[in-house]
Amino acid sequence: MKKIFLVLALAVGVMTANAQEVETSEKATTTSPSTGDYFQGYTRPLTFNRMIPPYALEVTFNKTVHVIFPSAIRYVDLGSADLLAAKADGTENVLRVKAALRDFSRESNLAVITEDGAYYTFNVKYADEPVKLSVEMVDFLHNGEAVNRPNNALEIYMNELGQESPLLVKLIMQSIYKNDRREIKHIGSKRFGVQYTLKGIYTHNGLLYFHLQLKNSSHVPFNVDYITFKIVDKKVAKRTAIQEQVIWPLRAHNNLTVIGGNRTERVVFTLPKFTIPDDKMLVVELNEQEGGRHQSFTVDNADLVRAKVINELKVK
Repeated sequence: MKKIFLVLALAVGVMTANAQEVETSEKATTTSPSTGDYFQGYTRPLTFNRMIPPYALEVTFNKTVHVIFPSAIRYVDLGSADLLAAKADGTENVLRVKAALRDFSRESNLAVITEDGAYYTFNVKYADEPVKLSVEMVDFLHNGEAVNRPNNALEIYMNELGQESPLLVKLIMQSIYKNDRREIKHIGSKRFGVQYTLKGIYTHNGLLYFHLQLKNSSHVPFNVDYITFKIVDKKVAKRTAIQEQVIWPLRAHNNLTVIGGNRTERVVFTLPKFTIPDDKMLVVELNEQEGGRHQSFTVDNADLVRAKVINELKVK
C-alpha cells in the first residue's frame, strides 16, 4: 500500500512540474509592449513627450508598397529579415517595401533618414491585401503642424553640411529663391540668345549660396548637361599644366535640366566655404547637352568676400 501511495505522489509531482514548465513556456512566448520604465539600477525613464510616434505600414508578399519622401533618402534600417526595402531604381526619394516571406506573424519596424535631416519611423505588419500601396509622406516644413514629431525635436545633421541644419539650409535656399533679389549686376555671360548671370552670393554659418539665372531668349529649349564650379589660374603659360580645383555643390534648389524657349529660370546652389587666391579665379560653367551654347563667367575673391550675410529669412 505504501508503494502505491509513493507511486501516486511521484506521478502527481511530475504532472505538476510539467504543468509549470508549460505555463512558463507559454508566458515566455507571449510578448506585450514594454512600458520602458523598469530597469535595474538608477535609470531615468524616457517620457512620452520624447517619443516619435511611428506610422502604421502594412506590407505583403505579392505586392510592393512604395513610400515617397519629400527629400532624398540617406539611411534605411529594417527591424527584421521579414522585410525587404530598397530605393526605387532611378530615384532618390522613393522607397519600395515588401514582405520577404508570406504571413510573417510578428510585427517589425522600419526607420528612414532623409537628406533634409528628417527622421521617419514605421511599425510594419503583414496583410494579405494592403489598402495603402502608395504612400506620400508629409514635408514637415510645410504641413502646418509638428505631426509625428515632439515639439522640441532635434534635427539630424549631415557630415557635408558641418554644423548647419539640413532643414535650415533648405529654408535659406527657398528664401533666396523666393525673394529673387539681384545683389550682383556685373557678372554673367551672354551668347546665342542665352544669358547666364550670377544674381547674388550669400553666406551663413560657413556655407556659401550662389543664386544663378538662365534666360533663354531663343525658341529652342536649352538642355542642361552639367554645371561646374572650379578654381583655375588666371594666367597659364604655354606648356604649363593647368591645375583645377573643382568645388562640388552640396545642395541645389530648383535645379532644372531643361529651360524651354523664351523662358527664364533660376537655381540656388549651396557650396562649402572657400576663398580664391589672388592669382586664381572661380569659373562657373554651364554646358548644353548635345549643343554648342555653352556659357561661363568668372568670379574673383573680391566678389566672394562681399557675400551677403543672411540674418533674416522670408519664405512666405
